[in-house]
Amino acid sequence: MILKNCTFYNEEFEKEFGDIKIENGTITEIGIINDDGVDMRGNIILPGFIDIHIHGGNGADCSDGTADSFAKISTYLASKGVTSFCATTMTLPYEKLKAIAEEANRFTSPKSKLVGINLEGPYIASAKAGAQNREFIRNASIDEVNELLDICDKIKLITIAPEVGNTGEFITQLKQKMTISIGHSCANEKEARESIDNGIAHATHLFNAMTPMTHREAGIVGAVLDSDITAELICDCEHICPTVLRNAFSILGEDRACVISDSMRGAGLGIGEYELGGQMTYVKDGYKVAKLEDGTIAASITNVFDEFKNLLEIGIDFKTALKSCTINPARVIREDDKIGSIAVGKCADLIVADENLNIKEVYIDGALA
Repeated sequence: MILKNCTFYNEEFEKEFGDIKIENGTITEIGIINDDGVDMRGNIILPGFIDIHIHGGNGADCSDGTADSFAKISTYLASKGVTSFCATTMTLPYEKLKAIAEEANRFTSPKSKLVGINLEGPYIASAKAGAQNREFIRNASIDEVNELLDICDKIKLITIAPEVGNTGEFITQLKQKMTISIGHSCANEKEARESIDNGIAHATHLFNAMTPMTHREAGIVGAVLDSDITAELICDCEHICPTVLRNAFSILGEDRACVISDSMRGAGLGIGEYELGGQMTYVKDGYKVAKLEDGTIAASITNVFDEFKNLLEIGIDFKTALKSCTINPARVIREDDKIGSIAVGKCADLIVADENLNIKEVYIDGALA
């Protein structure tokens, strides 16, 4: 298949005009190709978006650990231009995590590709648990994670609170196998910096469920911003206000920010009551997020493509916003040789949008989703 007369964003995330040839799900040629194809004139083609931190949507949750739930999430995400995702688990008992890993290992995505597992816990701080179930919080276990890796080699990310237990060895032993992220943590600046020195390379939903930056104690937020590690940002403009988002992107630049949805099973469904990690959450009229009964923000109900448009609306430049939804998360999960940009040799994961960024078509591995 050849897509003709394409206005697209190339590997350098600069606008380019040309043709894109796709064979067996892979981009094999970019340029002016003297063959017939599908005319894409009048459209904008973007690389498929990647959500490395998503719990669910369309009534399903990754922690259900079933093929049916993974399929519902996969289909929902494809409709929103998200062509790859990491199934994100909550703080759960080991046997439940094991069952999820087993199902993820054998799951074949019908639409958006399940390219990884993101373990958000269980090695976190009780005081920063948020919507996580404190009953299952425990100290970091190298053996437990290695056993999960033996079941499923798709485990790409894990969140830990470095101040809980002896995590130094955990970080140094596992950092080559997956990306270790700081989050749901009460660490002070010193503890955060030590963990980054040990090999923590990422921050889970920056600003949320972690020690803030103040003028006398930089906390996790300050340590992360004053480092070279990547950081997730929930850009629904509710978890983080637009002013703070602008400041964060100004510091992180175009290579360190990763837009995530952190969405739950209620995403795409509207008003209702939705289970999350064994707790009930609520989406009421006027809510931009799902909340616990006491009003605590539990999870988002957005998607990465809508967040991308939010960023443009609040003044984040197009290139930075686009990289934060594509190549940056691909690098975090070490899949950037396959996904994250429009380039020869990569998967043909493409969003076709009109000039107002309304999605018209989505291609996943060269097939119309």
